[in-house]
Amino acid sequence: AGSGGGIAVEAARAALRAADAVCFDVDSTVIQEEGIDVLAAHCGAAEEVAALTASAMGGTMLFQDALAARLELIKPSRSSIDDCLEQNPLPLTPGVAELIAKLQARGTAVYLVSGGFRIMIEPVREVLSIPEANVYANTLRFAADGAYVDFDAEEPTSRDGGKPEVVRLLKEQFGYDTVVMVGDGATDMQARPPADAFIGFGGVAVRDAVRDGADWFVLDFDEMIAEVDSA
Repeated sequence: AGSGGGIAVEAARAALRAADAVCFDVDSTVIQEEGIDVLAAHCGAAEEVAALTASAMGGTMLFQDALAARLELIKPSRSSIDDCLEQNPLPLTPGVAELIAKLQARGTAVYLVSGGFRIMIEPVREVLSIPEANVYANTLRFAADGAYVDFDAEEPTSRDGGKPEVVRLLKEQFGYDTVVMVGDGATDMQARPPADAFIGFGGVAVRDAVRDGADWFVLDFDEMIAEVDSA
């Protein structure tokens, strides 16, 4: 099911049909989990980290502050991340693989733009056949022994306003006319503008601000697949 005011919905549908590029958030959109919460649970810091994730997604705390605080609580080593992914493979959201394959088949560039961690998104990227260069996410830095050191603050997705910055860079670099952002959170909605449309995804978590502010709000990927098929 989808919702939203008529004109915005029609414009977002048209943007998806015409899109040169579609940027997907990863956590609670492409996958059915918040990767950082899965990692936190694995490392024994679940409750404290979930509270910070909710603050970041709800827009009540600056993203970079929530990210730094969560990583200080988790202190994930390279081996703990590997173990976590082995024991808890991140499940794709139903329909997303089909949607992305259809977009790619018609020549639309697909990007993963995430405040999550590159090292955890890598297996998802591989399954979806998305080029490594098309992933914008946070890079964790480790010591020689694999212990967590910090994250790369130069990555645009490590800070508030990072997703619009990525969309702007993509438009500048590749000359895309129509870019659509798809995601579940406040940081995804920030990407419009410069994104031409924001499709809010509520299939994993419904956030009131996103439901109310999206051009088009969907609860599953079927409607988007139908729109791509109709183009």
